[in-house]
Amino acid sequence: MTLLAPPSGSPAVAAVRRPGTVLAVTVTAPLLVLMNYAAPANTLPQISESLGAGPAGQTWILNGVALGLAALLLTAGSLADDHGRKRVLVLGSALMALATAVSAAAPTTLVFVLARVVQGGASAALLTASLGLIGHIYPAGLTRTRAISLWGAMIGAGLTLGPLLAGLFADHLSWRATYWVLAVAAALVGAAAHVVLPECRAESPRKPDLPGVATLGLGLAALLAAVTLGRTGWARPPVVVLFAAALLLLAAFTAIESTSQAPMLDLGLFRRPPFLAAVSGAIAMGLSVIGPMSYLPAILERAHGFSALRAAGISAIWTAVSVLSAMLGGRLRLSGSRQAALGLVLGGAGNLFLLGAGGHWSWPPALAGLVLIGLGAGLINAALARLSVESVPADRTSMGSG
Repeated sequence: MTLLAPPSGSPAVAAVRRPGTVLAVTVTAPLLVLMNYAAPANTLPQISESLGAGPAGQTWILNGVALGLAALLLTAGSLADDHGRKRVLVLGSALMALATAVSAAAPTTLVFVLARVVQGGASAALLTASLGLIGHIYPAGLTRTRAISLWGAMIGAGLTLGPLLAGLFADHLSWRATYWVLAVAAALVGAAAHVVLPECRAESPRKPDLPGVATLGLGLAALLAAVTLGRTGWARPPVVVLFAAALLLLAAFTAIESTSQAPMLDLGLFRRPPFLAAVSGAIAMGLSVIGPMSYLPAILERAHGFSALRAAGISAIWTAVSVLSAMLGGRLRLSGSRQAALGLVLGGAGNLFLLGAGGHWSWPPALAGLVLIGLGAGLINAALARLSVESVPADRTSMGSG
């Protein structure tokens, strides 16, 4: 895998002595985040038994990182733009190391889930700051497209390696060993980022949009909590209250951002087709690929009796293909929107081949489905990362990433 050097004439690269090393450190952020995100997918039975988690607890174990990510992605991106992308990446790495160590030693489901939520917040910092750094260092053009494609490929690599590592440790040591290893990895990423990465921020930093941060973070947290608890009954009072709170908080966020002099999110961006493509593509990606595939290892173990390591190996088919597909996406002569659309079509076709896989596992259709999903996911990852950087002002690349 060749690391790309930005054109030497780029002003943004003037202070970057080792661009290949900088890119290597930067793309470890999505690799670490996705390894951590996917780690419980095929060790859920072992974690649940160890911690005594019931059905609701198991749902939270899988969704804890997603909750922290959704609540803080936009906030972390804005902080990175205004106060330093390197600084936010280093702090996010330190927080990830600490929270992951807590999850490794967690005595109860509650402690484990809370640590996972904090890991989600740290992941938000790592993702937005790293992609914002690439958007700042690499000028628009083919070189940036290929650098961003490498960043997108690391998403698939993380989804491949995380479950494999977790399955290996679960089968031969303990599920806790995975989180100790990831905690050490996060600390090393932070140390490398502190030494290697250049600092960059917006030329005109904005004041923190505290009302926007509070209403968006709490609104998204309430929404995801409602969806998670809704599995036990959509009409239950706590679920209804959470949905109502989410609606009110997100409406308040929209009102605040539309009147603020320095909004965290410029609502005018939603009038830009590339930005709309990035946002809608991310939602579709989550619903059609990340969501269903997150549950595939558990289905393979519980419905078909596969070991944790074997289930991870099967899931690695689509994630490994997505790595290659993302790299290919950097060389296609397609706009970001068309590449994302092609990826969604391939992912949708792959899902059709997997219909019924929970009840009966047949290799020919399953293999075809996993390969198609991997091809689609890689193209989408690369395209959405590219669109999120290119569809916002140059000094707001981390916010666009969020």
